[in-house]
Amino acid sequence: MHPLARRAQTGLITVVGLVAAMWAVFLLDAVLGNMLVRTLGIAPRSVDGLDGVVFAPLLHGGVQHLASNTLPLLVLGFLAFLEGARRFAAAVGICWLASGIGTWLFGGGLTIGASGVVFGLFTYLITRGFYNRDWKQILLAVVLFVAYGSILWGVLPTAGTNISWQAHLFGALGGILAAFVLKRKRPAPGRADRFGTGA
Repeated sequence: MHPLARRAQTGLITVVGLVAAMWAVFLLDAVLGNMLVRTLGIAPRSVDGLDGVVFAPLLHGGVQHLASNTLPLLVLGFLAFLEGARRFAAAVGICWLASGIGTWLFGGGLTIGASGVVFGLFTYLITRGFYNRDWKQILLAVVLFVAYGSILWGVLPTAGTNISWQAHLFGALGGILAAFVLKRKRPAPGRADRFGTGA
């Protein structure tokens, strides 16, 4: 099997597994009477709510909430995985932590859901090509921006809703940070000439 095809297959299995785990946690929480949401969500500026930084993206408040995150996670996660498992894990980890920590510091109430990770993967995918100077990644960024760019309005404060714009904003910033941290290293100027033939 071609390496890219193998990576695509592994990526699909990985992101489907991640989403399946979220659905399994949702069903378990329903059986437990929403105990997991109440105890493992992000409670801003509360020491007891700090563990939500780790667990909140796995928790959702209803079928519609989880369904709205499922397809974007599958699509964006799969595309991020095509660059390799390590980069995928690092990008997801940075987005996950940035969204969680930012929400814990600046959030307005109990927060759950994977939308911060979704926003992070989105901004990671649309900015990495510019850091890497890779035209294929830039082209993909343009396509993604046309398809999903409207979600970026979600980083702005919205009155009268229970949507955590803080999770969206800090997740998006985490994606930009991940793109910078994971940018490809370039050879130092003149390095290629070091082993050239002598006069």
